[in-house]
Amino acid sequence: MFISPHHLRIINPDTLYNPQPFGYSHIVEVQQFRRIIHIAGQGGENPNGELSADFAQQVRQAFSNVQIALDCVGAKLQDIAMLRVLIVAHNEIKHHILIEIMQQFWSEQKFPACTLIPVSQLAKSEMLFEVEATAYLD
Repeated sequence: MFISPHHLRIINPDTLYNPQPFGYSHIVEVQQFRRIIHIAGQGGENPNGELSADFAQQVRQAFSNVQIALDCVGAKLQDIAMLRVLIVAHNEIKHHILIEIMQQFWSEQKFPACTLIPVSQLAKSEMLFEVEATAYLD
C-alpha cells in the first residue's frame, strides 16, 4: 500500500514509462500547503563527520541525514516532493545501488520526483554522493 500526504499528488501517467522500479515519480503536484522545507545537500557523513569510502554506505547515511533533518521540523519522507541527487563517477552499478536503497527508504510510499545529476566531484574529494530535498507540509 502506498501512503502519500493529501497535499502531495503523485502522478505517473500511462503515456509515460513507469518510473517506480527506478525509485522516482514523474510528477508531484503540491496542493494547499503552509510550509516549504528546503534541505541542503546531505552527504554520507555520520554525526562525527566521518565519511565511509563505500558508495552504498554513503547513500544510506545521506538519506538517514535527510530523515534526521525532516524529523527536526516534524516532516516525513512522504512530505518530500523533489529530490536532487548528485553522484560522482555515475555508472549503472551505482544507479542500481541508489534505486535499491531508495526502495528501502520509501518501502510503503510513492516516490518523490527526482533528478539524478552525474558530477566529477563534490565539496569534499572523498564524497561520492549527495542529496538535497524539498518537502511541503500542510
